[in-house]
Amino acid sequence: MQLTDMEKAILDGSEGDARAHAMDLLVRYGKALGAERLVDTNNVCGGFVGALPGRRDLLPPVPAGEERDMDAVYSLLNLDSDRRLEIPPVKAMTYRLIDAMDPDKAEIQRVSAESQQVSRDVGKFCGKVGINQCNTCTPYQIGNVPVMGEHCAWMESSAVIYINSVIGARTNVEGAHSASAAALVGKIPYWGYHTLEGRRGTHLIEIDYPVESMLEWGLLGYWIGEKVKNEVPVLTGIHSPPNPNKLKHFGAAAASSGGVEMYHIVGVTPEARSIEDAFRDNPVKDKLRFGKAELEEAYSWFSTATDRDVDFVVIGCPHASLEQVRLVAQLLDGKKLSPSSNLWIFTPKALKAMADRVGYTKAIEAAGAHLMSDSCSALSKVYPEGVKVAATDSCKQAHYLPAILKFQTWLGSTEQCVNAALTGKWSGGLESHKDAGKLVAPGALQ
Repeated sequence: MQLTDMEKAILDGSEGDARAHAMDLLVRYGKALGAERLVDTNNVCGGFVGALPGRRDLLPPVPAGEERDMDAVYSLLNLDSDRRLEIPPVKAMTYRLIDAMDPDKAEIQRVSAESQQVSRDVGKFCGKVGINQCNTCTPYQIGNVPVMGEHCAWMESSAVIYINSVIGARTNVEGAHSASAAALVGKIPYWGYHTLEGRRGTHLIEIDYPVESMLEWGLLGYWIGEKVKNEVPVLTGIHSPPNPNKLKHFGAAAASSGGVEMYHIVGVTPEARSIEDAFRDNPVKDKLRFGKAELEEAYSWFSTATDRDVDFVVIGCPHASLEQVRLVAQLLDGKKLSPSSNLWIFTPKALKAMADRVGYTKAIEAAGAHLMSDSCSALSKVYPEGVKVAATDSCKQAHYLPAILKFQTWLGSTEQCVNAALTGKWSGGLESHKDAGKLVAPGALQ
């Protein structure tokens, strides 16, 4: 790789062992990818120091009465080092993604005392080295909004596809090691979606159906991901521009089913003022049509649940916006959940603070539901005791819940899911989702 004099100096140890190790990791990573150089980044989002349950078996044991050595944990889990490195403050603005629990709801989430202590240790370490603890899979909802063309180093597939496509920032889906190294040196290999060539469209998707609802946008994304895998689809025929919530669900679904990291919607997304603009002379690999039959096909892929007794409803994957929280609060206002069901809604902590202030949280909790932050059921593996059947309004969550937590899972609209929590029964379906419920008048919550 072609390194600048400053990059060579860091690699040679001018700024300490940890930064030298991080630079070496990025150089080896870049060479493996065929990158010719590194590029500056001041926007890193990742998962740090074993925050998630799936990695805690790798944490070194802590002798009784001693504190966990988080420098050693970061060295092992985030920099792949076989020796302890003293971790300095991060160079790039760095944001921590989702945590393993909501510290205010740890008992409800049935998180062990040991796991709670690990999360506190992680939080203390992040504060020491300057990692901002946004604790959400949607950093762009709470202030981390990169500008068009900005080079980032982000983990989390649903966040990557959003900022690449909707904002026009530039990032690949990074891993724990590359993101952590980027945080320490402010560099990332220049390849893939950082380059103009890597952002060009590959497949033309002609939409021949009025895709309008959140559920339909999720199904469209899931269907496209299945068809194009990890390529770059270009959508035409969208006559009603989607709002950010729909694009959030669309991208998360496409990233879940096929690994899509970027898409273009002609006339909507910033790098697709026209079809020609989206493809930039790249040959069209394939043309696909999406109509009602394809919508029904995508929904059929989720039609695997058989038990209509729903004991768990989960909303907020990716984390719910304030608008989505408001909708749930309105649907629950003055009602009570079925004694046989649970409803958990996940949102960033910053948005929960706003929901607390305006009264949405009060309406949700009065119904017997819980508004949670910092975590999610599938990734953090938190759920009520005895769950057998779940329902969700997210294609991404419906994709992961059966695989990770082994739940039978129904997919439907937000209104259908809330209705399942109120009745304990699933009565949703694709044909009825638009009539499942209507918004109450604004201001009905007092």
